[in-house]
Amino acid sequence: MATTFKTLLNNDVTTTRTLLHEAIPITGSIVSGTYASDGNIKTYTHEMFQSVYDYPVLSSSANHLFDLTVGVSPNTSLTVGVQATKKENIYNQMAQVLVGYGSSGNILEFDQDGNFEAGGTKLTECVFINFARLLTKDEIKKGSFELVFSTGSTVSDPSDFSNPLTCSDYGAATSYKVNSPAGEYGILYTSSATPNINSGVGLLYYQAGIAVLTSSVFTEEFGAPGALYDTGSIQAVLTASFIESAADGFRNRLSNIQFNNTTELNSTIYFCRANHNDFNYSANPTYLSASRLVVKNTSTDAPVSYVTTIGLYSADNELLAVAKLSEPIKKTPDTEVTFRTRLDY
Repeated sequence: MATTFKTLLNNDVTTTRTLLHEAIPITGSIVSGTYASDGNIKTYTHEMFQSVYDYPVLSSSANHLFDLTVGVSPNTSLTVGVQATKKENIYNQMAQVLVGYGSSGNILEFDQDGNFEAGGTKLTECVFINFARLLTKDEIKKGSFELVFSTGSTVSDPSDFSNPLTCSDYGAATSYKVNSPAGEYGILYTSSATPNINSGVGLLYYQAGIAVLTSSVFTEEFGAPGALYDTGSIQAVLTASFIESAADGFRNRLSNIQFNNTTELNSTIYFCRANHNDFNYSANPTYLSASRLVVKNTSTDAPVSYVTTIGLYSADNELLAVAKLSEPIKKTPDTEVTFRTRLDY
């Protein structure tokens, strides 16, 4: 326990914020290829969404990647016959969290360009990809998201796609929307050359880690191999098939998802300054022997100490944090030392 303290002034403390990014690739083979047959797709009895893992679900090494589901707005022009209530509930739940409510208390629908006052095209039938926090961390880095999938007919080999489509949040690093209760979001475009609303096919919510994709990008047969899957157009799947079948059809068309996540690291930096007349004596009991400094050869030698540890204390002199130096630092009356101590949180 220290017996000598030095008060930190305002000029001795500063704060910083650092953004760390990690590249996250999710290949189509994980969600629709060889791994899928090994049981890395988890379905539930409530039949409202699927969960995708990187290894078989029962493996202790399995990591949750994302949840996949579909939703249909109550204002859709489609006549939904199978799981209509569930599909509407999913859409409404996503909309009220990500879009919010209008002035009259109604749940707003997903808007193609994010401009609700101007009206515009609404996304009323959507595929929702809810990424695990394990992947997105604090948020998805703006301008780094890319989704590649097939819009054509059924494919059995993830490398053999018909009508591949790449969508990304092009230009979102400098142009993104902030009128969402869930935070910031960008528009997913299919064209990187002068992105415009005509090529907008979805929305990406960065802090929530959710991608919303309009079903209208699938214009041809939307089925998946196997007897359990229905075939037909995307409209037929949304109206007459189970949510699980729609999720299976999308997974079977997925080629690649990649983005950079963001970890926000906040730091408080303390500049611990030891002036020439500070801390030249050690508080260690072994520093003295028979009332004499053991590090002095003669009584005329200047006092000397070696700094090994820095303690940060509260106003009540309660120890809050300890910093250890990599090697002892010699301190004498003719030297001044400043230790830069960083506390991350």
